[in-house]
Amino acid sequence: MRDRTPRGTEIRIPHVGPYHSTGLFGDGEENVVSVKEGDSVTLNSGLTKIMGDDLIQWRFWIKNTLIAEISKRDDSMTVYDDVFDGRFRDRLKLDKQTGSLVIINTTTEHAGVYEVLINHLSTNFILTVHDGLNSVSVKEGDSITLNSDLKMKDNDQILWTFLNEFNLIAEINKQTKRMTVHDDVLDGRFRQRLKLNEQTGSLTITNTTTDDSGYYVLLIYGANPSLKTFSIYVHARLPVPVISSNSSKCSSSYCSLVCSVVNVSDVTLSWYKGNSLLSSISVSDLSISLSLPLEVEYQDKNTHSCVINNPISNQTQHLDISKLCHTCSDSVHCCGSTEAVIRLVLSALVGVATVILLVYDIRSRRTELDQAHIHT
Repeated sequence: MRDRTPRGTEIRIPHVGPYHSTGLFGDGEENVVSVKEGDSVTLNSGLTKIMGDDLIQWRFWIKNTLIAEISKRDDSMTVYDDVFDGRFRDRLKLDKQTGSLVIINTTTEHAGVYEVLINHLSTNFILTVHDGLNSVSVKEGDSITLNSDLKMKDNDQILWTFLNEFNLIAEINKQTKRMTVHDDVLDGRFRQRLKLNEQTGSLTITNTTTDDSGYYVLLIYGANPSLKTFSIYVHARLPVPVISSNSSKCSSSYCSLVCSVVNVSDVTLSWYKGNSLLSSISVSDLSISLSLPLEVEYQDKNTHSCVINNPISNQTQHLDISKLCHTCSDSVHCCGSTEAVIRLVLSALVGVATVILLVYDIRSRRTELDQAHIHT
């Protein structure tokens, strides 16, 4: 059963254990923190200094387990790092001034929801730890499936969120036999493009766009609660490179060319001679235009090509020397029509000037001869 009722940005996650809290479990504040596996991370309590009667408790979402606390009244500071088979052992540190929690050398087992209670006021953190194993790149327009690697049981519940803007986009509750796709969030960018596998909870996004790039989080509840993070990069379709002659340069021995593409990002533009790389230029995130020059000798009949590529696809344009490269005896082709016209005009002016000088010289000589004759 699919419910397409539009939902807002608020995400309410059921608590996993006897202790009821707020925030992601109710009405508190949420924060999203992302780190690479092996990095350290600090979850900030929001305090600048712990006061005399403050009680600070840090809890982990699985069974709402207490993992660290500071009691200013009792002058005590404790980390409970042997819980959950010791996954936090020797990894937890408390800042005695602010009560912030530091987790060192993170692994994917540390991903999940953390709650800090300061005198019973709650703030929640979603910590995602990226290991690179769930990073996927696709071409725009392709479909992609984010695999949960689950075989769902009767009491399981899963939630899919789009982490960039923290929106709930899909969920399955086996207990209520309810499967819901919230594809009208974010101005409907996912509308009619999300599919859930009822057996595994895997999420499929069809007809992908570049706006779908980002982090997706799968929250799994049940006998074995866990959190998985997926990184998706949707590459825009590549344009075909355009090869043109460079009319600003003229030589009797070589042909000057330019290969160009417009409005591209995260690509490399290259010139090849056969299979050998001659030159290349790259751009990362910005959408810009790229141009790459090349000089080819007129008698060079080797196969040249201009290639644009990103990590998953490429486009190639082969050079036709006979169409673009002409000797400088044909100035229109070699140097461009504008420059050729200028050269022709200059040649004409030089010719006119030469004729004028010649006529002037002839007339001067005749005048001198006439004067000499009269004198005689």
